[in-house]
Order: sequence, then C-alpha cells, then structure tokens
Amino acid sequence: MTNNLLEATNIHKKYGSHVALNNLSINIPKGCIYGLLGPNGAGKTSFIRILNQITYPDAGTVLFDGEELQPKHIANIGYLPEERGLYKSMKVGEQALYLAQLKGLSKAEAKEKLTYWFDKLEIGDWWNMKIQELSKGMAQKIQFVVTVLHTPKLLIFDEPFSGFDPINANLIKDEILKLKENGATVIFSTHRMESVEELCDEIALINKSNKILDGKLIDVKRQFRSNTYEIALDVKDKGAVYNEIMNSHFKMHEADFRTLGEELKFSIQIDADSSPNELLSFLMNRGTVAHFKELIPSVNDIFIKAVNNHNI
Repeated sequence: MTNNLLEATNIHKKYGSHVALNNLSINIPKGCIYGLLGPNGAGKTSFIRILNQITYPDAGTVLFDGEELQPKHIANIGYLPEERGLYKSMKVGEQALYLAQLKGLSKAEAKEKLTYWFDKLEIGDWWNMKIQELSKGMAQKIQFVVTVLHTPKLLIFDEPFSGFDPINANLIKDEILKLKENGATVIFSTHRMESVEELCDEIALINKSNKILDGKLIDVKRQFRSNTYEIALDVKDKGAVYNEIMNSHFKMHEADFRTLGEELKFSIQIDADSSPNELLSFLMNRGTVAHFKELIPSVNDIFIKAVNNHNI
C-alpha cells in the first residue's frame, strides 16, 4: 500500500509546438498540503487539468491511491479553479444543491451537508440570493463549500484566497487545515508565498514546463540556507568593534532592521562547518547581544532564486 495519494510519472503535454509539461514527475503524500508553485505559464494549470481529466497527457502515467487515474476518481476530487464557475442568475441554495448532486450526493444528503457548512460559515441568509447579488468574496465562500461538500480524498485549490479580506482568508485557511486533519490531501496552487509558508508541508516548483525543485518545505529551506545571522550588538565604541569584526574571519555585511535601541546592526555569514555558538561567543566578548537571528530563506526568496537560476 503506497503512502502517496497521487503519483505522476513522466507527464508530457504539448499544445501544438508548445511544451506545457516536460516529463513531470510528482509524488503527493496522503494527508499533506502540497504547494504547486511556479510563474505564470509554467505548466501548473496544465497539470491540474490532467488531474481533473479535463485534458489527458501525451505520455506518462498518473496513479490515484494506487490505481491508474480513471473517470471514477472524479468523485474523490474537489476542484476550486482560479476562474470561478458559478451561474450568476441562479439562487445560491438551488445552485449549491445542483452542484452537490453532480458530485454524487442525494438531494437529502446535499441539503444536510449544505446546512452544516452554511451554518459553520454563517452564510445561511444567502440561500435565496442570486450569485450576481454577492460580492466576489461572498461568491468565493459558496464556491469553497461546493468544492469540499462531498468530502473528497483530494482537494485542489487554485488561488483559494482571491477576493477575500484578511478575516475571511484566515477563516478559509483554518478550514483547509481542519480538512487536512480529517484526512484530506490538498494541492494548493498560489502566488501568495506567505500562504505557502503557513499551510504547506511539501512543495514543487515548476518553471517553463519543468520541475526545478520539490520536497518537504523544511528540507527545501535547508537546501537554500546561507548560514547568515542578523545581529544587533550594544557597544560603546561602534567604530572600533565594527572594524574588529570586519577584520575577523567572519564574513560581515551591513544590515538594516528595526530594534528598540541604537545598537550596531549587521549580518554575518559563517562557514558551513562553523558553529553559531562560536560566533555568539565572539560577539558576547565585545558587547551585549541584543538581537541574534538566523536568516531562514523564505519561500518567496527560494522561488525567485530558483527560477532566476533556471532561466540563466
């Protein structure tokens, strides 16, 4: 029995002469939130369309829970597309019931589950409103409910926070985390890197139809760490200490960040085989260390660096 819900192997897809996916291989573990990242036009949407069987690969295989992907698996997938697809002139409740039944729920089951979600998100008063009467954020809530209603094994969210204010974005983020806790596997595609930081267990970065990195988020961060520390040192003679550090074996750089005092501020990069304790001891012998923090690479930093390196 595989620990992966989804295994895509050597997926190749062309549209005319344009290669959308070039032998893409991705494994998505069960019960994780998997960030599918990349610049516009990288191939993310092409891959998502293949998973939803809207299109098919020219070559390669996709396994869903150990079986080759088939039409029957659509019932176990929930897809929230970036371009929303609600019928503007239909009433909210009528449309939600209709879409739920398309996912295989009976009318009674659909109504029971819709009542649960509408109460949970405090949107019960919208039942008889038309979609065109709702704001973008309100319509997004309806689309989210319809996506998760049938409790699918795999949820695919493409820019799920688009149109939300910070309060509702946080609400939906919490619901996504609860869905994961209850056993769902989530593919999360977004350009909001702060959301990736908050939600994702693993990521894959696609650029120009090729996967250029993937893995557990913490391992990817380790791969891109530079052993650089941000430091604020409270000393009497800033100039003398600054020159002393500059002439030491540590690699010192100017840095600008906020603290509560007027300390000497800088960053230091140490060798991979050096210890932070050695650096800290060196600093403590020259003043009071008011701030000492390793600069962990953000997903945004990794995204930009990896894509730029691949484009060279």
